[in-house]
Amino acid sequence: MTPRRLSQSALVAIGLLLAGCNLVPEQTRIALYELPSHRLEPAPGEATRATLRLETPHTSGLLDGSRILVVPQPHQPRAYEGARWADDMPQLIRNHLLDAFQDDGRIVHLVPDDSAVSADLALLSDLRVFHAEYRDGLPEATLRLDARLVDTRSQRLVASRRFEQRQRAESEAIPSVVEAFGRVADRLAREMVDWTVEQMERR
Repeated sequence: MTPRRLSQSALVAIGLLLAGCNLVPEQTRIALYELPSHRLEPAPGEATRATLRLETPHTSGLLDGSRILVVPQPHQPRAYEGARWADDMPQLIRNHLLDAFQDDGRIVHLVPDDSAVSADLALLSDLRVFHAEYRDGLPEATLRLDARLVDTRSQRLVASRRFEQRQRAESEAIPSVVEAFGRVADRLAREMVDWTVEQMERR
């Protein structure tokens, strides 16, 4: 091959490489969202003496990640593009509940599941639903938890209950949907705290 042809081939190769660079898609910027939370008002009543361990909700599949899920059509879950929760969903819910119990104040001896402190009772749960589902043209945030209160010494099931809350978002915008998630989490936390305290007092 002559030097001239070699030079032309090199120019063509460089041109193809530069064109290829333009074809590489730009990385989508990811916006992180915390779960909105409003402080629970302390509830009247005496503090319980028993120690409660709050376990991180158990789940699997898409619910075990940080994607913000939406179901635009029945049985077809998707994730909002360019948006994530600031933590995995089970941890997000656990921390939200932990704050709610502490705000309420009736369970003084409260420990998270990553603590080495022993406890009299454990509050376990399964995260079943945490997504926005379209109804009448707008997303509706839905949170469903199956809770179980267990005696840690005997492993006896003290009580169990399903908790579910829904909140229609004001618009399809992701910040509006995130705010709706925060509202359902607040209401569910209030119900769950009241129920747990009631069961512990009956024990």
